[in-house]
Amino acid sequence: GKIYNVTNWANHHPGGVTPLLNLAGQDVTDAFLALHPSSAWKYLDQFFTGYHLQDYNFSETSKDYRKLVSEFTKLGLYEKKGHVVMILMILISIMIFMSVYGVLFSNNFWFILLVVGHYQVMINPKFNRFAQFLSGNCIAGISIAWWKWTHNAHHIAVNSLDFDPDLQHMPFFVVSTKFFSSLTSSFYDRKMNFDSISRFWSVSASDILPCNVLCKNQPLCSIIYVVVFKEKFSYLPNWYERISFVVASFAVTGIQHVQFCLNHFSSNHYVGPPSGSDWFEKQTSGTLDIDCPPWMDWFFGGLQFQVAHHLFPRMPRCHLRKISPLVKELCKKHNLPYNCASFWKANALTFNTLRNAALQARDLSNPVPKNLVWEAVNTHG
Repeated sequence: GKIYNVTNWANHHPGGVTPLLNLAGQDVTDAFLALHPSSAWKYLDQFFTGYHLQDYNFSETSKDYRKLVSEFTKLGLYEKKGHVVMILMILISIMIFMSVYGVLFSNNFWFILLVVGHYQVMINPKFNRFAQFLSGNCIAGISIAWWKWTHNAHHIAVNSLDFDPDLQHMPFFVVSTKFFSSLTSSFYDRKMNFDSISRFWSVSASDILPCNVLCKNQPLCSIIYVVVFKEKFSYLPNWYERISFVVASFAVTGIQHVQFCLNHFSSNHYVGPPSGSDWFEKQTSGTLDIDCPPWMDWFFGGLQFQVAHHLFPRMPRCHLRKISPLVKELCKKHNLPYNCASFWKANALTFNTLRNAALQARDLSNPVPKNLVWEAVNTHG
């Protein structure tokens, strides 16, 4: 209910300037609670203008949501991370050793292929900055700065077609026919033109699974990663094993990316900026949980509890299964969707979302000229 002026400080915001711009002019209490620890409150006073919003109020849903945040804080769930981080770091260290050993000293092709696959491991972004740069930039080739930049924007504006970068994949494929009107990306500050090239790729996408596109003007790998990858590549004896090395490396990260897509592609989409007044509602309607038994949690790494993760992004993943029933109960109380599907069903939903958009793209005026190969690839019914 208070009004703050963060104009001169915005560029120093640890979460980047994008979330501040997306929610400017609104009450952002729920978003602030979700993305900041209680220690961040003390920094707000220096930006308080002395003014308050007139007729400030919030919904019963927000009231219950804030109670949950408070209860989880009192229970210390945000700080109790168990041994997940330590175990993960040990496993990564072992995998890196196996990867280097396999490439340098082993002549067994299948052993090399196995350890190369394990070399690509996505790291939990809750590690400290040093671990982030070491494991992300240097080991996995993923720019942590790029990850934070896009992921923070995604959490703030989940499934907004023009504000969420995780849905903006033109010209390769689209998740909604609303892209056909050539939306302007607020995140990339460019128009996503639905031209003949976009139509061709979108139509062709009716028979492929989703993949991500690279973000412009952001480094995706560090020099260290390039050097290490190149050196390991050069030690392999022939081009057959070198190609297998690259394919296995990217195939493993591709599996995780499919998981990201399952959580959002088939969920509710909207056009326009995010709203601070319906934070809980937007997070639940734009996400999909994956139903899986506890013994499969290692495979999803917390991504199966996507609704809980979006509502409580600071929550360590070892607690997500514990709090998930409470989230489901709150959704039921306020008659809000709690979307959940099996892994295979989620794949089918995602595939159908892409295919339906692609088929509608084909039916637009001035379609791409069809030929026998095109028809064979896109046959349906």
